[in-house]
Amino acid sequence: MPEMNAIAVFFLAAVAIGGVAYVFLYPLLSGEKKAEQRVANVARAEPMARKTRGPQKSRRDTIENTLKEFEERNRNRKSPPLPVRITQAGLSWSKQTFFIVSGAIGVGMFLLGTLANAGLLASMGLGFAGAFGIPHWLLGFLKRRREQKFLNGFPDAVDVIVRGIKAGLPLLDCIKMITIDAPEPVRSEFRAILETQAIGMPLGEACGKLYERMPVPEANFFGIVIAIQQKAGGNLSETLANLSRVLRDRKKMKAKIQAMSQEAKASAAIIGALPIAVMTLVWITSPSYISLLFTEQLGNIMLAGSAVWMTMGVLVMKKMINFDF
Repeated sequence: MPEMNAIAVFFLAAVAIGGVAYVFLYPLLSGEKKAEQRVANVARAEPMARKTRGPQKSRRDTIENTLKEFEERNRNRKSPPLPVRITQAGLSWSKQTFFIVSGAIGVGMFLLGTLANAGLLASMGLGFAGAFGIPHWLLGFLKRRREQKFLNGFPDAVDVIVRGIKAGLPLLDCIKMITIDAPEPVRSEFRAILETQAIGMPLGEACGKLYERMPVPEANFFGIVIAIQQKAGGNLSETLANLSRVLRDRKKMKAKIQAMSQEAKASAAIIGALPIAVMTLVWITSPSYISLLFTEQLGNIMLAGSAVWMTMGVLVMKKMINFDF
């Protein structure tokens, strides 16, 4: 029996070492690192000089300068301050209101833990989580939901601009049409563009501000297209029509990725909920058997370690099934 245990430990150690070696050595042996370096060198390489006429070269330089400005602006972008996050979540709260609500949630969670006889330390932990964790999680949840609503209506808004420009309407009048007929939050975001432009800011910069209030790549694409058209000219209706097609293709691709990843997400949810479900069933059927985990110090340590490992596993599974494109 000890020999079998030694063989099992040796086998598991060999598999673990082999997995780590595969992860770190395979990219080097297969040439993936060299391929990535070549792609990066090509991306950083300066474009070849082409003999073009003066107006064409000037327009190309204007487009390149505009793209560099947007790239620098997005590269230097830090975590937005609290008022901006509140605005992105679609709330009209002030900082004081947010702090008051956070404090109320924290006090409520602390009192809930005290009434449940969870102990002072556990009650303080619940109060801390309620004051600092739940409000920020709520802001993130509302922000993601608002962004999803915006992405659902944004391609239609771009199509309205395309049809209006082809009919001979100015760009500003097309945006005004969106502020009347489009659903929320597209309506309010384009209304903010009009309000920003009304105080003297150029329309290209006002459209670029859309990405600050709605930090999604689609809004950034729209701001870049309008800014380039305002500086370099060109056929705006054709450019926006191409942008609308790209937005709809991205929407289809996102839906396809979500559909293909549902099986992995369901498996991850089942695996993550299985230990809690088993513990609940054992508590119902044999409470004296599992009560040692809550009454003994060693049982508390085991629960804490299990919670840490479960959290790490859930985060790893979330990272594996979270597809960005």
